Amino acid sequence: MSSANPGDIVHVWKITMPDGVHTINFEHGTTSGKRVVIVDGVEVLRKNWLFSLVGVEKFNISGRSAQITITSTGLRFEYTLEIGGKSLKKFADAERKNTRTWLPSVNQEPHRVVLEITSMDVYLDGMKIETMGEFASEGVRTHFDINGIDAYIRAVSSGDKHRGLSYTLVVNESEELGPISNDFVESYPM
Repeated sequence: MSSANPGDIVHVWKITMPDGVHTINFEHGTTSGKRVVIVDGVEVLRKNWLFSLVGVEKFNISGRSAQITITSTGLRFEYTLEIGGKSLKKFADAERKNTRTWLPSVNQEPHRVVLEITSMDVYLDGMKIETMGEFASEGVRTHFDINGIDAYIRAVSSGDKHRGLSYTLVVNESEELGPISNDFVESYPM
């Protein structure tokens, strides 16, 4: 766990990725130059006593490269986060385009199912799971189970070339759920 000093936290980001929602805290000691990056409560980078108060700090989150850039606008500092070489807006737009998320309740237990469209990987409660693909008359089915209950994601043509495929989660052959919309990025200057 981290030894975060709440007084030095200057920015917090909440990022939604296929394996879950991650929180990034950034500490910046503006007199000492200290920089600390904390991801999901775990300190992943610490630099103490830096002479330059601006610069770039690189780290990884969920297997992707990330960096926080510190710039000065005179008397204030600004902090920007990039993931996978993309600005937060471009990252969020790409995630919105390339993933679908559902929040089914199975046996009164809430779950989070995420489909990465580009790879057809499925994540259940943050863990990548084994799936089996099947071509069916109405489209493609990606089969898996949620705590022993059969489920699949059905991909069918939307009939609109601009929208592409339409995805539906089917649980236990009865419940059909459309994907939820995600707020992929939340940013909180402190």
